[in-house]
Amino acid sequence: MSFTRTAASAPGTLSADAVRSFVREGFFVAADLVSQAEVQEMHKDTIKLARGGYPAPALKPLPPDISDAQALQSILCLHQPHYISPVMLKYVKHPAIGRVLSQITAAHLPYWDGRVKCMQSMLFVKPPGFQGQAWHQDEIYIPTRDRSLIGAWIALDDATRENGCLWVIPGSHRPGYLYPQRKHDREEEWDFAPESHGFDESAKVPVEVKTGTVVFFNGYLLHCSYRNRTSDCYRRVLVNHYMNAWSLLPWGASDPKRNASAATADDRRIVPVWGDDPYAWKGYEQPEVDVWLRTCKANTGVKVKG
Repeated sequence: MSFTRTAASAPGTLSADAVRSFVREGFFVAADLVSQAEVQEMHKDTIKLARGGYPAPALKPLPPDISDAQALQSILCLHQPHYISPVMLKYVKHPAIGRVLSQITAAHLPYWDGRVKCMQSMLFVKPPGFQGQAWHQDEIYIPTRDRSLIGAWIALDDATRENGCLWVIPGSHRPGYLYPQRKHDREEEWDFAPESHGFDESAKVPVEVKTGTVVFFNGYLLHCSYRNRTSDCYRRVLVNHYMNAWSLLPWGASDPKRNASAATADDRRIVPVWGDDPYAWKGYEQPEVDVWLRTCKANTGVKVKG
């Protein structure tokens, strides 16, 4: 049984019940929040990125005799495409998505005023045969000070069980507990990242959605995806990560170059998305690392079971 839930009729405007549902379940499905024309714009830009159309050391320009399909065939994920692509930056700041974020990002905090910032984008291409990601919680990789991390998962293709849709465990975010991680032994299903463990996986539900849907989920929510088992379908997704703009972003707290404690560390490679940035007086950092490419074991000699 798939789990779906739709937003109110006005794009980017949620009812009070919908906001409460997000706080309770840890995720929310907003159908048709992105138009088909906008999806096609992102498809086109994905090809431009894959062909090396923007200056980035990890994305080399491809010869003209390489087809667009060939350009996409080796890519599992591009990290931080909004650093170089104005199109991807545009969808980091998409107004309808921002409006939803302004209602739910830190809705568990009684005095939050709706301010939101973005720190990460990830463009998944996931061609046929490519693995998914093991069970994990995004807060492990992007810490916040107030449990406000939220992903906005924009479906650029229909996402199904067959091509590797998102799976979630509703309500698993509530305790604010970060589950331990370990190396997994399911290379036919998942890429190299470790898996979280120690929870009841039987409560999982698939989130099968149509193109243009946006799935919002809390940073503590347990989620995963499985291998794309189709022979001819991509499962393209742009997932951007946001947080309460009032929260510091303690990336690099252990980096001696930053000279910051765990309490004061605040990475400034962020994009204000909704409302004023309360820390604008600190200025903003230019990204020290460029866009980087994640390929897949399906293309590196590891036998993938059919």
